[in-house]
Amino acid sequence: MLVKEIGEQGLLSIVQRFCPSEMVGDDAAILSIPGDKSLVITTDMLVDHVHFSDRTTSAFDVGWRCAAVNLSDLAAMGAFPFGITVALGITENQTVDWVEQLYQGLTTCLNQYQTPILGGDICRSSVNCISITAFGTVKPDFAIKRSVARPGDVIVVTGYHGDSRAGLELLLHPEVGSALTPNQRLSLIQAHQRPQPRLDVLPKLQNLFASQPCIAIAGMDSSDGLADAIVQICRASQVGAHVQRNQIPLSEALQTCVNPQQAVNWALYGGEDFQLVLSLPKLLGEMLVQHLGNTAAIIGEITSSTNVLLIDTESSTVEELSLSRGFQHFLS
Repeated sequence: MLVKEIGEQGLLSIVQRFCPSEMVGDDAAILSIPGDKSLVITTDMLVDHVHFSDRTTSAFDVGWRCAAVNLSDLAAMGAFPFGITVALGITENQTVDWVEQLYQGLTTCLNQYQTPILGGDICRSSVNCISITAFGTVKPDFAIKRSVARPGDVIVVTGYHGDSRAGLELLLHPEVGSALTPNQRLSLIQAHQRPQPRLDVLPKLQNLFASQPCIAIAGMDSSDGLADAIVQICRASQVGAHVQRNQIPLSEALQTCVNPQQAVNWALYGGEDFQLVLSLPKLLGEMLVQHLGNTAAIIGEITSSTNVLLIDTESSTVEELSLSRGFQHFLS
């Protein structure tokens, strides 16, 4: 049997058998340490021609994205970062300037969150690849996990979805989106090249839940797409969801760039928006959206069924959200 025959999810199910069951399934691992906080660790790898290319991403932006991807995983656990390590595989013909620009991008993103590079490794490789391990801390009662969503919870998403996929399309096909203004075009491209991990949401969440420590928050980030995040949360929690199509946040730039159906498709399955997708009690979800203003929205609710449905009230249509329609490693 070949890896491409079982795909990413099939391969993960095999690899996870070698890990303690309580340590896998979320965006990062949580380890108990002395004191009142837990240590959160996550690792992510970006590979040339898989996650980035010279056509769409400068060395500076590669570095930025590497940092943002890992900080987003910490944010998805409710954790604040305190450092990263960098393992760099580099071809011998790569320019020194490219490496310097890579690290400038890394540190520029990290400096926004007072997060240093603590060390790492460098080796020769047949293809450029960057693996980041990020470290953060979280109070155990505040940790966000995928497996604690409950029927009746609302689904809250931060930011817009689909912009990163649109930005990639503009970089690959500059002729697309002729109706976009220069600022709209730039906003979509920057959504792809320089995503912002939503660590800014955590203080607001903490303030909101300070008086209710027994409330569980389920969630993850939308690095693999909004649909993927919702389905993964539901699977881990053994619940379902009803998602309202017309409540999914879409930017004006995205809606100007493509037709309505494509905009929703990219929002659900485009990936790499690095927003937070959270499941929490209705009243608290409404309060969180009010605190975040136009950077968050309630898009549905958790159900006792295991079906994850996208509901379009305007056309009276229902479809099931899927893990298979987004990007999948090993599958063409």
